[in-house]
Order: sequence, then structure tokens, then C-alpha cells
Amino acid sequence: MGKLQGKVAIITGGAGGIGSGMATAFVKEGAKVAIVDLNEEAGKKTVEKLQEYQPECMFIQANLMEHDKLAGVVKQVADQLGTIDILVNNAHASKMASIEDTTQKEMDLSFNTGFYPTFYFMQAALPYLKETKGKIINFASGAGIKGDVNQGSYAAAKEAIRGITRVAANEFGPYGINVNIISPIAKSEGMIQWAEANPEYYQRMLSGIPLRRAGEIEEDIGRVAVFLASEDSDYITGQTIMVDGGSIQLR
Repeated sequence: MGKLQGKVAIITGGAGGIGSGMATAFVKEGAKVAIVDLNEEAGKKTVEKLQEYQPECMFIQANLMEHDKLAGVVKQVADQLGTIDILVNNAHASKMASIEDTTQKEMDLSFNTGFYPTFYFMQAALPYLKETKGKIINFASGAGIKGDVNQGSYAAAKEAIRGITRVAANEFGPYGINVNIISPIAKSEGMIQWAEANPEYYQRMLSGIPLRRAGEIEEDIGRVAVFLASEDSDYITGQTIMVDGGSIQLR
């Protein structure tokens, strides 16, 4: 029996990167995973791999900027898979720019793909999570915690997610629902491409990580997500878990 045996999980942005790593870690522990992503081709390929472990996994193509449709996505998962035990709000898109050069369009992109979907998915999933005493995992970033330059729109949305997560932890706690955050550094496809294009900067980044490496999407990030999604974390809520090799050590 896996740690998540029989549990139903929604993972946004699950078609690739950290999302697919978490999805793989979840199905290996017995979960049924619904991937929600805009990329249909990648989503279907990922689900095919997941179904080798758990045939009931599913893919839903959705544009997370269409906020009025997100409750319908949650209902579709619950109707098809029976319930919802775990919600993972992982998806987020943004563009780098200095504060001076950041436009309203860039702010809207970050909030409309990151903060607002996190909020609306939590809202829509709450009735189901009350029944299952479920788990919510949201995603933050060192860009917001440290204030990385040229990351104004991204950092702002990520810190807004941290704020709403703490509120949700306090509001949902009486229902037995845990709400936590992962702030990762991970060797996703995007990071690999960035490292190849910026090798010197990448090596400088690694030198600032005590463990001297970026995390593996399944073995490092995915396993922590399994912990937060399982009964092992039942007495942890409202916390930001830094899964970044020690890069940021919160006080």
C-alpha cells in the first residue's frame, strides 16, 4: 500500500516540469492523478506514462486564465474519479522585466495564471476537501522571498499566494484540511534550457546552494509533495517548505 493509495489528486501545470515529477511520485504511491494543463500534446503524453502505474489517471486541457471555468474542471475530476483528496496548485507563467519596465499586461499574466487560479481552485475544491479532510499544496518561489531583480510580476504573485495560503490554513484547519507551500529549486526542462544558455550564471547559482545541485523534479520535489499530501504531514499547515538545497534558510 502506497502513502497515497486510492487518493485523488489534481495537479495544475502537470504536463511537464515539476508538475509531471510530482504526478509521477504520486502515482507510484497509489494516487489517481488528474493533470490540468494548457498543453494538450504534452498532457496526453504524460498521462499515458502515469497510466502505466494507475489506469484511472486523466488529463484535462484548460486555460487557467479563464477563471470562470475552473470550478467546472474541479467538478469534472470529482465526477469522474469520485472525490478530491489533494489539490496541487503548481502552474504559473510570467515574463522577466525590471519594475521600471513591467507593464500591466505582464502583471496580469502572472496573477491570472498563478495567484487567481490558486485562489479559485482552492475555493472550488473546498467542499470536496471538507469531506475527505484533504490536502492543498501551493507553490512559492525564492524570487519572491529574496526579491530577485527583474522578477517583479512573478515575485508579487508568488508572495500573494503565500499570503492566501496562510489565510486558507487558518480558515480550513477546523475542517481538518492542511494547506502548505513548496518553494523549490528544480532541474526542470526550463531550467536545463536556461542553464545551457547561461552556463556561467548557472554555475554561480549552484555555488550558492549548500547542497551544490538543483533538485530532481520527482525524487526531490515530488517526494516532498508526497509527504505533504499524505497523513505523515497531518500536523503541519500554513508552512512554506524550502525545497531548494538550503539556498534560502527562513528564520
